[in-house]
Amino acid sequence: MPLNFFKLQKLKISSYDTASRTISGLPFEVMFNPASISVKHQNKFSKLQGINTKGRTAKYAYTNSDEINLDIVLDGTGVNNFGVTTLFRKSVAKQIKQFMDKCFYMDGNIHEPKYLKIQWGDGVLQNFNCRLQSVDIEYSMFDKSGTALHAVLKASFISDEDPDKRGLLENKSSPDLTHTRIVKSGDTLPLLSKEIYGSSQYYLRLAQVNKLDDFRNLTPGREIIFPPLDRNGAME
Repeated sequence: MPLNFFKLQKLKISSYDTASRTISGLPFEVMFNPASISVKHQNKFSKLQGINTKGRTAKYAYTNSDEINLDIVLDGTGVNNFGVTTLFRKSVAKQIKQFMDKCFYMDGNIHEPKYLKIQWGDGVLQNFNCRLQSVDIEYSMFDKSGTALHAVLKASFISDEDPDKRGLLENKSSPDLTHTRIVKSGDTLPLLSKEIYGSSQYYLRLAQVNKLDDFRNLTPGREIIFPPLDRNGAME
């Protein structure tokens, strides 16, 4: 079957002001599609270990957001995808500014970098909601004035799903089952109670169950047990 060059689908990165990602301006479209993509999935486990013990039980703590790494090639010589030099040229500096404005720099209206969606093909990047975590820029090929004619953006994106969708993906068990959580920095008992039971009202009972002398200051790394609730909503 002959190739149809007019249907080449370019990787696009759209930026949004809100996590719902409903209204977007013109996307950033790559000049050359990436040759490879790496995807990182990572679970985290508690590092606590008893005194005078050999090894430890790998207790699950949480799952990191998926991480996508890819290289975006920028060219300012005017060479297109098929190796043909065109009359239209956009400088590498302008392309980098466009990428950084849309993906990296803080937006004054929302006081943080924009929410992103990567769209390409029908695989992992078909509709990948994410934020730009980091980008390294490698320059090469310079003209007589020292202006870069070629650059590679080594970009790292982390997935960013809205809480409702994330809850469906996690498929957590209901509050009538026993749960455990490893305390992370910033956790409070009322917030953990609300996360597990849907209400913060159980925090005092949780402090008793877990024998916490100071429930206002939880120690990161400590395991908290969340007993099940009965049909009347009382803690068993």
